[in-house]
Amino acid sequence: MNILSIQSGVIYGHVGNGAAVFALQRLGHEVWPIDTVRFSNHPGHGAVRGGATAPAEMAELIGGLADHGWLGTADAVLTGYLGQADQGPVVLEAVARVRDANPDALWALDPVIGDHGRVFVKPGIPAFLRDQAAPHADILTPNAFELSLLTARSCDRLAEAVAAAHDLRIAGGRADRIVAVTALAPADGAPGMLVNLAIGPAGAWRVTTPRIEHPANGAGDLFAALLLGNYLANRDLRGALAAATASVHAVIARSAAARSRELVLIGAQDELVRPSILFAPEPLAA
Repeated sequence: MNILSIQSGVIYGHVGNGAAVFALQRLGHEVWPIDTVRFSNHPGHGAVRGGATAPAEMAELIGGLADHGWLGTADAVLTGYLGQADQGPVVLEAVARVRDANPDALWALDPVIGDHGRVFVKPGIPAFLRDQAAPHADILTPNAFELSLLTARSCDRLAEAVAAAHDLRIAGGRADRIVAVTALAPADGAPGMLVNLAIGPAGAWRVTTPRIEHPANGAGDLFAALLLGNYLANRDLRGALAAATASVHAVIARSAAARSRELVLIGAQDELVRPSILFAPEPLAA
């Protein structure tokens, strides 16, 4: 499968395209990365150099792919972190050009806004994602905070998050969309556990894993890529949720064991294809 991936780029570490491209390639997909920013490192390290990619440059690169007819061979578009709000129309145009050439192509939108109550993107981006991007995406992968912002609903409890994800999935009258939500608290409030859930036309499931207390910059980017990559293989949402969750958990565990602030993506690459520990999905009433 061919995937156009539009999201952040860093020289050091594994976030944005630095996580997604390698993970998707390990799953056997061709990936065409376009960086929305080019940073020396993740801002979580403190000082950072670099900046946002000019929208005109992004459009020029996408136009180059179109000139050769390659956009028509894309099976999916994966989009994530935006460096500035005026990149939004470029993303919409890219998706439209891919869909015009291949109506079966999927748009997987990771609506990167923030986490733990903090917005960390530039002004205008949350509104763009909520009002212009999310209504047209086929797959959405928000965390709990982003889901709350997209739906204007509380997502503090699992039942609330399930209801919000269901509302987001059917927004606009569509019945074929998928919403997967990461890093939720379990329904029983059990400490030290996390829940990922996915809701789609074929049903709804949750996967519960132990929480690993370790920095995990890029974990959301990695999850979005792995969910899409596994889903494209056979359109099995239950299996894609289980595989993506297990792989991300394993990579974070390996990173914690290595005491690495960055995801140990290369050292743990076999976990992307064959995770060593699987967590059984449980059906949910959505």
